[in-house]
Amino acid sequence: MDNSISLVELVLHANFIVQLIMLALVAMSVYSWAIMFEVNNRVKKYRNEQVQFDKLFWAGHHIQKLYDYYLQHKENIFGKSIIFCSGLREFNNLKDTCMLRGDTILEGMERTVSIAIAQEAKELDRKLPALATIGAVAPYIGLVGTVWGIMSSFNTLGGVEQATISVVAPHIAEALIATALGLFVAIPAVIGHSKLSNQVDDILSSYESFQDDLCILLLKEAHRDEIQHQNQESL
Repeated sequence: MDNSISLVELVLHANFIVQLIMLALVAMSVYSWAIMFEVNNRVKKYRNEQVQFDKLFWAGHHIQKLYDYYLQHKENIFGKSIIFCSGLREFNNLKDTCMLRGDTILEGMERTVSIAIAQEAKELDRKLPALATIGAVAPYIGLVGTVWGIMSSFNTLGGVEQATISVVAPHIAEALIATALGLFVAIPAVIGHSKLSNQVDDILSSYESFQDDLCILLLKEAHRDEIQHQNQESL
């Protein structure tokens, strides 16, 4: 005679508190997968923007013309392009307001670009901390469900004269489902967080490298403008 019990039956016959914990874990799983899909799509979007920007930036166009182009297409400004525009805007403002030395202009521009990178990092990291939290706490929530289920099972079996393995096993199995479910939620969340965090870090590293390239380029232009200004004054 087959005395096996299906997984669905174990869940349906579990303690009410354990069922609530299982329901919470299922909700956490759905939310974690939604976060992973959302962040993955965002990373792809930023990577595509980065490729398109690099093609324009390194194509040999004058940086002021490229800046004017993005001002005419503000709806497409994010990622590396908004970092570029932030730096150029500060560079132009400092040049227009007063004649400053090139290194002074560069210092102000670096500060502005760093702020822009921090803002983009915040957008890229959005919801990733929640994914890390789910991966960290889900096993413990499942463990709480298991402990509660086992305690409830012992209370139920307290009035049984003979507690054989066939009587005890279903109650223990009901409790252990919560631990298994907690791991089922946590493992994909931890893997997804690690992979997506590495991808975000790669993008931010490219932004920091671009900041150096942009600063060097604008430093040369600032010095060139400064020399031209000095030559005009000497005439």
